[in-house]
Amino acid sequence: MTAPASSGLAAGVRPREVWSWAMYDFANSGYTTVVITAVFSAYFVAEVAGDAPWATFAWTAALAVSYALIMLTAPLLGAWADAHAAKKRLLAATTLGCIIFTAAMALVGRGDITLAITLVILSNFFFGSGENLIAAFLPEIARGEALGRISGWGWGLGYLGGLAALGLCLVYVTNAQAAGAPATVFVPVTMLLTAMIFALASLPTFLFLRERALPQTGARVSIGAVFAGLLETLRTAHRYRDLRRFLICLTFYQAGIQTVIALAAIYAQQAMGFTTRDTILLILVVNVTAAIGALLFGYLQDRAGHIRSIGIILVAWIVTVLLAWRATDAALFWLAANCVGLCLGSSQSAGRALVGYLSPSGRLAEFFGLWGLAVKCSSILGPLSYGAVSWLSGGDHRLAILLTGGYFVVGLLLLTGIDAGRGRQTALQDGHKTLAG
Repeated sequence: MTAPASSGLAAGVRPREVWSWAMYDFANSGYTTVVITAVFSAYFVAEVAGDAPWATFAWTAALAVSYALIMLTAPLLGAWADAHAAKKRLLAATTLGCIIFTAAMALVGRGDITLAITLVILSNFFFGSGENLIAAFLPEIARGEALGRISGWGWGLGYLGGLAALGLCLVYVTNAQAAGAPATVFVPVTMLLTAMIFALASLPTFLFLRERALPQTGARVSIGAVFAGLLETLRTAHRYRDLRRFLICLTFYQAGIQTVIALAAIYAQQAMGFTTRDTILLILVVNVTAAIGALLFGYLQDRAGHIRSIGIILVAWIVTVLLAWRATDAALFWLAANCVGLCLGSSQSAGRALVGYLSPSGRLAEFFGLWGLAVKCSSILGPLSYGAVSWLSGGDHRLAILLTGGYFVVGLLLLTGIDAGRGRQTALQDGHKTLAG
């Protein structure tokens, strides 16, 4: 960790600990990159489902079910983690679950639709739950004025993790294809490689990251008490009007982002005619530009302000979608893909940092659970609408991606009216009350 990053750390936090926190982003990014974005998604449509007209919709529906499960459980898990100071324990459980079910995807072959859908739902559920928990550590290790760049370091390292996992898979796939092996042989091996990388790269997180929260005073907190606290948070949400509006804004623009993540490989193969090797290479390059976007934009966000920075990102997303829609040759599509990378890295980091900026201390896991609820709601809304449009239009992926751009437009409109300074003051005041209580 460099000196600029170290200067933004919270009291008592060492650079090694921030590195170990960021290493979780490195570890879990292989799952999203290989399973959700680059390899298994296209494998499911082309091989498992045999290019059936409903295949894309079935893939998005499986993801929607997993995100719905996360929506139902994320706020509860977050509130329970706050009450018991158990973020790290729950993170270990969700990590193990994702690793096991990702490895099990190696068993999926042609026609194994039920098995594939079941494993996608389970692995993605554990992945998404862990993503919420690791994010809740951010405000504990970074000062408020440095949330953007510390979050950017995490996302940037995360994209490098995705790059490493995908690069390893590319080497294996290239050799397997050269030897004449079909996708039903080399794709299952990439699932085992992804699970292995997740397991090994996440070890620093569990060795060095500290659980700084303390259990809430009083007797052991029951599930009923946690639910009551969550309901109280929702009931008093008007106090956090800026955070509430941003979560709605985030739901819409993340719908567009989650569509790109879930369907990039499918679009590349179905609309542009890319092979598996071409697609992996494309996503590799996108991960490089995404890492650059996350690292650089974190600093811009701390300097220019959260709202202005996110507004710039959303305008860039709209332009990027239009480029992808217009692309009929590989050159323009590669340009659009690299724009996706820059936008993807910066927007993911910026949103997480702003939620941390607007959340009161002492209830961080609970509020990041609400963040997870918003993101997972968008993960249902975006990909499912894309899948429905492509199915109803007879496989018109260009129309589906164009309509996806509308989510970024709505997000940009909702961004107006959010006052980050006012929201921060509310969070600080309520945080002091929570700690005093």
